Amino acid sequence: MRVLVTGNEGYLGAIVAPRIASAGHDVAGLGSGLFAGCNLGPPPPHVPTRRVDIRDVEEEHLRGFDAVVHLAALSNDPLGDLAPEHTWAINHAASVRLARLARAAGVRRFLYASSCSVYGVAEDGALVDEDAPMRPTTPYAASKVRVEDDVRELADADFCPVFLRNATVFGFSPRLRADVVLNNLVGWAHLDGEVRVLSDGSPWRPLVHVRDVADAFLAALEAPTEAVHGRAFNVGSEGENHRVRDLATIAGDVCGARVSILGAPDPDARSYRVSFARVREALPGFRTAWSARAGAEELRDAYREHGLTRDAFERRLVRLAHIAQLRASGEVRDDLRPAPPVREAVG
Repeated sequence: MRVLVTGNEGYLGAIVAPRIASAGHDVAGLGSGLFAGCNLGPPPPHVPTRRVDIRDVEEEHLRGFDAVVHLAALSNDPLGDLAPEHTWAINHAASVRLARLARAAGVRRFLYASSCSVYGVAEDGALVDEDAPMRPTTPYAASKVRVEDDVRELADADFCPVFLRNATVFGFSPRLRADVVLNNLVGWAHLDGEVRVLSDGSPWRPLVHVRDVADAFLAALEAPTEAVHGRAFNVGSEGENHRVRDLATIAGDVCGARVSILGAPDPDARSYRVSFARVREALPGFRTAWSARAGAEELRDAYREHGLTRDAFERRLVRLAHIAQLRASGEVRDDLRPAPPVREAVG
C-alpha cells in the first residue's frame, strides 16, 4: 500500500511513519517543517518528505496514494489558546479540505489523528466510550470534534475515513515533546530532583505510549473496511487511566525525586477516564504494550543518554516556546508560515 503521512516530522510522525514502512508499505511524508529541529538524540529514520504546508496541499500531492495518515496539526491546548484562528485554519479547515482532496484524488482510506480530549469533563470515575457526549473545553479539542463531524460526511463506498482518538501520548520519540504530562513530569524529576504539581493532581488522564499509537494506526490501516469505515476509536487501555498526582508519583519513583502536590486551583478543568473496548473488538491484532511506569523508565534513560538540558526541555522541546522563538526571530510569520527571505537592496 502506498501511504502518505502528514506531519511525519513531528512527535507522533517520527514513530508512526517508520512503523508503517517497517510493515512493508511504501511511505512518503508531507509537512511544513515547523518542528524539524526539535530533536533529542539521533534523527528519526529517513522518510521521503515533501515540504508543503497542510493549508497549501493540492490534489496533485495526493494522487497515487492508497491511504493518507493525517497527523499534521497544532498539537496542544496552549498553542490553540495562543492563536485560536490559526488552530481553526490548520486543524479544522485544512484537515477537512485535505480529506476532500484525498477523496477526489482516489485515496481510499483516510486515518485522522483525533484525541480523547474531545470528552473534556466527564463524571469522576465513570468510563467514557466513543458514544459519550463530547464536551471540548479548548479550541484544539473543539477542532478535533468538527473535523470528525465534517469528514465523516465524506464517507462513501470508495472513501473510508477512520478517527483515532488518541489518549494523552507519552514516551520517547526522536522528535520529543516535553509538554505532554508524563514526559514533562519525568523531565522535571530528572533535571531538578523534584516533581511539583501545582494543583491537587486529582484530574484523570488516559495515557498511551507513542509506539502503541503507531501500532494502532498500522492496525487501522490494514483492517477490513467494514471494521473501521467511518468509525471512531479511542486508542489506549483502561489500565492506563491515571490521576495526575499518581503520574507524578511514578515520575518521582523512577528518578528518585521528591514529589510535591501543592493543591492550588487548577485552571485546566479536563478530567476523564476512557474505555478502549471498541478498538480491541474491531482491531483484534492491536493491543497496547506499554505502561506509564515502563514509559517513565524509558524517558529517564533517554534523558540521561542524550543529555537533556534545561534549555532544550523548556524551549526547543516545548511546542509553544519553539514557535514563539521562531516568531521572535522572524523565521515564521504570525500565521505560522515561513517568512520570505530578506533581499539585500541593490544600489
